Amino acid sequence: MPQEKEIQFGIAAKILTAMLIVAIVPISVSWYINHLAMIEEMTEQVEADLTGVSENLTVYVNGWVEMNRRMLTQNAALESIRSMAPAAQNQVLRTIPRTYPWTYLAFTCDPDGMNIGRSDDEPLKDYSDRLYLKQVQNGAALGQQVLVGKTSGVPALVLAAPIPGEADRLGGIIAIAMKISDISRRITGAKIGRTGFAFLLDATGKVIAHPSEEFSKTRKDLNTHPAFVALKSEGRNYIEFKDETGKQVIAFSGRTDPGWIMVVQQDYAEAFLPVRIANRVGLVILLLTLIAVPLVAYPLSRRLTTPLRNLTDVADEFSQGALERKVPEIHRKDEIGALARAIERLGVSVKYAMERIERAHR
Repeated sequence: MPQEKEIQFGIAAKILTAMLIVAIVPISVSWYINHLAMIEEMTEQVEADLTGVSENLTVYVNGWVEMNRRMLTQNAALESIRSMAPAAQNQVLRTIPRTYPWTYLAFTCDPDGMNIGRSDDEPLKDYSDRLYLKQVQNGAALGQQVLVGKTSGVPALVLAAPIPGEADRLGGIIAIAMKISDISRRITGAKIGRTGFAFLLDATGKVIAHPSEEFSKTRKDLNTHPAFVALKSEGRNYIEFKDETGKQVIAFSGRTDPGWIMVVQQDYAEAFLPVRIANRVGLVILLLTLIAVPLVAYPLSRRLTTPLRNLTDVADEFSQGALERKVPEIHRKDEIGALARAIERLGVSVKYAMERIERAHR
């Protein structure tokens, strides 16, 4: 009809638009606020998880090293060790591997690094080039070095302590070489989800313990690992980065008492999986809303526009002189019913007026 052709944005479209705005805007705003809150909460939770694992492992490593340090310094104070007599020292040194099974060698050296006593039957050796000996010679209370043991052929930790001499001079050095399998098992056994793991590096970035057996055996140099670089160069413990495969990774690193670096890392996708799930749920809700609103709006708009269209037809016919047309919707109790009754009264009034005009011209 002519009136309908002139309509550009009808009531039905307005109802649908209004319902979409009323439904989608609050949902979108609520989703965005919840998304930001969840990101913040998950970041704190992930950081707490990584930090907790790192701190627990660090406490274990510190305790393990401290236990061996005390054992070493206690033996260094024994008179038989201070005597620097090979026979007396060997009796004590042989008891150390039997008492501490992870220790495969105990030995002593004179202040210059020449081997004096040993717990095994190997020939005496010159240890003067060893880093742990030089540390003690330079005044350190504890020398330490991680290396591939020549005796064991596997990664080992060597601890060295001074043997007190006369007048506070260095009388000699006592050292123990230990397999680090206990530390490795504890560290490599730490799991966070499916992708999270921990590893331990020395102060130069070389592997002490790592889930990769090859990395551990070869003492792979990981001094370019982003977590190691961030802690050493920038003092940052928590970092996000992309690994060599392009995956986003989050990591926490911390220092142990011996100066080693403990790193715990996990794939970002797994750590923040709850956020992704929540986003999917929010998207599904939004899509369902987009589907549901038209399904509700269409019949509702029809209930409003159909009576109005009928009343428009009646009014149009009235304007053309068809005053006998019955007006629909007059029994409704809402605004449409009021409009219908008003149109009906208008039709009656027009009819009476037309009749008076006709009588006047007779």
